[in-house]
Amino acid sequence: MDSKIILRNPEKNDAKKIVNLIKTGGTLDLNSEYLYLLQCTHFEKSCCVALDNNEIIGFVSGYCVPNNANTLFIWQVAVSSKYRGRNLAARMIMNIQKQLKSQFILSTVSPSNLSSSRVFEKIAKSYETTLTKEVLFEKNDFLNAHEEEVQFYIGPIK
Repeated sequence: MDSKIILRNPEKNDAKKIVNLIKTGGTLDLNSEYLYLLQCTHFEKSCCVALDNNEIIGFVSGYCVPNNANTLFIWQVAVSSKYRGRNLAARMIMNIQKQLKSQFILSTVSPSNLSSSRVFEKIAKSYETTLTKEVLFEKNDFLNAHEEEVQFYIGPIK
C-alpha cells in the first residue's frame, strides 16, 4: 500500500484539478466544471480524491441513490495513468462506502471497460458479498454512439 497517498473528501478548490485529471485520463466523459464544483461541495461526502504530495492523482464521484440512502452509486472513477495498478480505485470507493456506511454499491460499466469491471469484482470479493450484473442502458437509449451500460450491484455489505 502507498503510505504517502492520502484519501480524503474533495474540497471546492480541488474542482479544477479534478477537471484536469479527467481531461488527461482520456477515457471518461468530461462533465462541466460546474458539475465538478457541485461534486466537491454538495456531494463531497460521497466523493473521494487521492493525493500524492498535494497532487490529485485520483477521483471518485458518487451519490446516495434518491429514495434509497443505503445505496452508494459510483459515477466516475479516475486514476492518473502513472498510479494505475495499485488498487487505488477500489481503495477510494471503499473509503466512501465506509464513511457513509452504505449497505450496497451500485455503478454502471461499459463492457469494453475491463479495468472498471475488475475493480468492482475486487470490491465484492473484499467485502465477501454478492455482485450481480445486468444491462441497465442499451445502445439505443443514447442519442449518440455509446456502448450499453451494465449495472454492477454489490451487496449487502456488512
